[in-house]
Amino acid sequence: MPPTEDPSPPSTPFVRWREVRPAPGAVVAPDERLPWGQTAAMGLQHVVAMFGATVLAPILMGFNPNLAILMSGIGTLIFFALTRGRVPSYLGSSFAFIGVVIAATGYAGQRPNANTAVTLGGIVGCGVAYVLIGLLVQAAGTGWIERFMPPVVTGAIVAVIGLNLAAVPVKNMAQGNFDAWMQALTFLSVAAVAVFARGMLQRLLILAGLVLATVFYALLTNGLGWGRPVDLSGVAAAAWFGLPVFTAPAFSAHVLLLIVPVAVILVAENLGHLKAVTAMTGRNLDPYIGRAFIGDGVATIVSGGVGGTGVTTYAENIGVMAATRIYSTAVFVVAAAIAVLLGFSPKFGAVIQAIPLPVMGGVSIVVFGLIAISGAKIWVDNRVDFSRNDNLVVAAITLIVGTGDFTLKFGDFALGGIGTATFGAVILWALLGRRG
Repeated sequence: MPPTEDPSPPSTPFVRWREVRPAPGAVVAPDERLPWGQTAAMGLQHVVAMFGATVLAPILMGFNPNLAILMSGIGTLIFFALTRGRVPSYLGSSFAFIGVVIAATGYAGQRPNANTAVTLGGIVGCGVAYVLIGLLVQAAGTGWIERFMPPVVTGAIVAVIGLNLAAVPVKNMAQGNFDAWMQALTFLSVAAVAVFARGMLQRLLILAGLVLATVFYALLTNGLGWGRPVDLSGVAAAAWFGLPVFTAPAFSAHVLLLIVPVAVILVAENLGHLKAVTAMTGRNLDPYIGRAFIGDGVATIVSGGVGGTGVTTYAENIGVMAATRIYSTAVFVVAAAIAVLLGFSPKFGAVIQAIPLPVMGGVSIVVFGLIAISGAKIWVDNRVDFSRNDNLVVAAITLIVGTGDFTLKFGDFALGGIGTATFGAVILWALLGRRG
């Protein structure tokens, strides 16, 4: 069934949520909301879903994780305002910046990164380029993007985002056989909640599965001594409230040339996410594509301007939406507010970081898998014809290049994984795609 138009046109100032009490498994649309208590619980689940990656990305670049959490909340609120509350998305730290930031600073993994200021200038420049692309879309429409990125391309890009990230939990979040079994127990816990639970508990499958798996982990480790125990000393030592450290950007032509091209990757990610949400909700979000690009770009400028990472619409949260079928933008306002509070609360951040790594790994396996399936859903909903060799070859090459983290270097600039797959899919379609 083709997507329907949003009943409120883009000229409407802001979304007006209609409270609903849906039957189990029913879809909650972007302009609807659950009762506020349930909405708050869903918002917390989205915070848990984004937290691991949003914290991991700044750690890998030597940035301040608490500041990244704060700016993810502020960025999401900026995105909400500029899209007039019509596009359900959460903005978190973008992994697309990791390679170029490391290349620009020579960061070797010793926190904090002493050379972040010059990369912040590049992140701000990338945000400006992103905003300009959004303004072009606003002025010229989305037709030119659609020609370069039809459903076969956007579906492949979305699928690759999940598949490319698969190695993170499987290879890096299990340090031994016990941890691997705990990952399996975690994703089985999430799956059991998804299939056998009912009502609101089923909607909270990620959060409920995580809590259940953490309890099992504590019983086996702290209770029976089978693995590394849950350590809450960091929680006890952390302050309840505290300001993150802010850093002003510096600008370098070389770094700008290195980082600004990341804007194209962010455009492809955002477009893929919007197409995934359109496929899941049945709502045509095309009128908001330009606003979504501008919102993401402004959020990146604001984040980079104070010392945070570049941000992007988060696939993890799209995975949660796919599982819960709740697309209410009210949920993301709550999630953003929680993230802002967390940014000023080192203690709560310590609680999340105390969650055992294998448990977070098991949850990540579920979420990343849901992202990959969302890409396939774009193909199904748009009836992509894989008997046509152009569709078949573009999708096949994109999936393997992205999943295998195929990397190309241009001097100091390295394009790998999601970036290579994104550009590769667009270029392959331009070269091979039949028109009509």
